[in-house]
Amino acid sequence: MSDFGLTETQRDVVEQGRRLADQFGLDYWHEKDEAGVYPWEFVRAFAAAGWMGIITPEEYGGLGLGVSEAALLLREIAASGAGISGASAFHFYVFPAMPIVRHGSAEMKETYLPRIARGEIVMAFGITEPSAGSDTSRITTRAEKRGDRWVINGQKVWTTNAQNASHIMLLTRTAPRTDERPLDGMTLFFAPLDRERCDVRAIKKLGRSAVDSNEVFITDLEADDSDVVGEVGQGFRYLLDGLNPERIVIAMESVGMGQAALRLAVNYAKERVMFERPIGAYQAVAHPLAKAGARLEAADLMALKAAALYDAHQPCGAEANTAKFLAADAGFWACDAALQVHGGFGYAREYHIERLWRESRLFRLAPISQEMVLNYLSEHVLGLPKSY
Repeated sequence: MSDFGLTETQRDVVEQGRRLADQFGLDYWHEKDEAGVYPWEFVRAFAAAGWMGIITPEEYGGLGLGVSEAALLLREIAASGAGISGASAFHFYVFPAMPIVRHGSAEMKETYLPRIARGEIVMAFGITEPSAGSDTSRITTRAEKRGDRWVINGQKVWTTNAQNASHIMLLTRTAPRTDERPLDGMTLFFAPLDRERCDVRAIKKLGRSAVDSNEVFITDLEADDSDVVGEVGQGFRYLLDGLNPERIVIAMESVGMGQAALRLAVNYAKERVMFERPIGAYQAVAHPLAKAGARLEAADLMALKAAALYDAHQPCGAEANTAKFLAADAGFWACDAALQVHGGFGYAREYHIERLWRESRLFRLAPISQEMVLNYLSEHVLGLPKSY
């Protein structure tokens, strides 16, 4: 990547972040993926270096940097070969806390943000439900006030980090859904993940085995008023604040993963000799890699534009969604082209491409599908009628 227009601070983030990520090589991530073991050594190294507080305000012990810097760091983590096994391990220490940074009470910020910045709190993110999917207004997890306590019951799915998390950012209904205002009446809690009240079940999945995804069954989980993020009933609006930055950093993670695969493929194409020439000399091999590089460059620039707009407090919904759409495809097709260049060896785990290929497929589904991004762009950018 050309890293066009980066500030000196941003260049330092890229250089230092990549140097640290490179200490954890492809074999490390292969072993974590094979065993399905959480990458604690990686997480602790980034926490010790202060990176877990990259977007935490300085007054709470963080670095006080923006989404642009966080996105660049996540790109470098993914590009090191860590893929989303590494990027997710970092991502879910940092970004679930954004509603606290922007909407938490002074007490909540003082209690949690310094510990989050030091990497002491592992967070789970409990939003998605089996019967709601993309229509978040139809969640059924319910929080009821009983005396001076809240009691929460329900079920979440695809909850990352719940195997190890000490706390969960949890979206609940505190008032019934209405057709007139379907997104009202949802409340966000940041509560201890009490294992006696929460049954956490790991989901076996295609990729990213090192970072767990889970079903969480919640029975009479108790929370205090002090665990409510912002105002009761406004939780979905607080999540909306985090959608654009999430899509930006996801885009950069996908770009980074594509870069890692492209680098491996280019090296292989230079070294692998067939018919007395390196296979990279043949256009059938070279052109797909060149196309992958061009797509990654374009997606990277769009994500950086979206991040710059966000950090400047400018509207960036169109740019953030476009970046996610372009990058999810660019990252996947770069991994697919890299696998194809490796031929049969691309299917072998020892060459590392297949892990990146498996992981890259996720971003075309989550955290928002490509089809839902197109729905957004159709309606909000092109002005077409709402389709759903």
